[in-house]
Amino acid sequence: MKKYISIDIGGTFIKYGLINENGEILEKHELVTEANKGGKQILEKTLKIVGDYKNNHQVEGVAISTAGMVDTKNGSIRYASELIPGYTGINFKDPIKEKYDLPCYVENDVNCAGLAEYKSGAGKDSEVALILTIGTGIGGCAIINGEVYHGVSGSAMEIGYMNMQNSTFETLASAKTLVEKVADLKDENVEDWDGKKVFDLAKNGDEICIKAIDEMCEVLAIGISNMVYVLNPDTVILGGGIMAQEEYLYEKIDKNLEKYLEKPLYDAVSLKFASQQNAAGMLGAFYNFKNKTARG
Repeated sequence: MKKYISIDIGGTFIKYGLINENGEILEKHELVTEANKGGKQILEKTLKIVGDYKNNHQVEGVAISTAGMVDTKNGSIRYASELIPGYTGINFKDPIKEKYDLPCYVENDVNCAGLAEYKSGAGKDSEVALILTIGTGIGGCAIINGEVYHGVSGSAMEIGYMNMQNSTFETLASAKTLVEKVADLKDENVEDWDGKKVFDLAKNGDEICIKAIDEMCEVLAIGISNMVYVLNPDTVILGGGIMAQEEYLYEKIDKNLEKYLEKPLYDAVSLKFASQQNAAGMLGAFYNFKNKTARG
């Protein structure tokens, strides 16, 4: 059975392993990204991962999911913030082809997460899916009839930057903002807080935490509603660390969607939560690789 190297490059960890042609993860590992050391050392780590597998396995190619805006045609990073210095312009496809004679396809991490949910997760059998990841910021992906919508310059669905209420969507509704808001209202150090603590206290009746979560859910619903009006999807999928709180959040977000969407659009869309979790990046990179090679 054919095997593929799949690599998920995040700001904190690089997750990597082997996936077979049926989309089954055969093995999975991770190492620290050391993003502060810059893009070149990430490329070096990636090449070492590929080399180690090439020397010990028969592999068909390399699938990469990564943070940053990706040029999917040439396999390079079109733009990345200075959280990873010197990452902009780094090319993965050419060095991997030249050094190991393996095909390589690269895709943005949010798009990969979306593909993972669309192919084998919460969005399976969807025609038009809208996927959001809510964490330090907010990322978005639209998949229409099995294809990621990239836009003209490859920067479609940068929804965190949407202008809302004299601010931006991610400034108002990210998990980071939720934690900072609660810490500020309690006049405590933000370093002593995280999303889990906020939700644990809310479930135990803490009024400040409950109110902050309610406000986040309303802003999320407004942003999602605006996108639903544009895309008219059948499925909206929410992912990211705090979205593991599905039982607590589902009704709050859904009620606000009903409030902000006209009935025909609300009735047509199904709200779901991501199911692939930590495997999403590796799986999505693999699905992207298969899509690209199938098209030749």
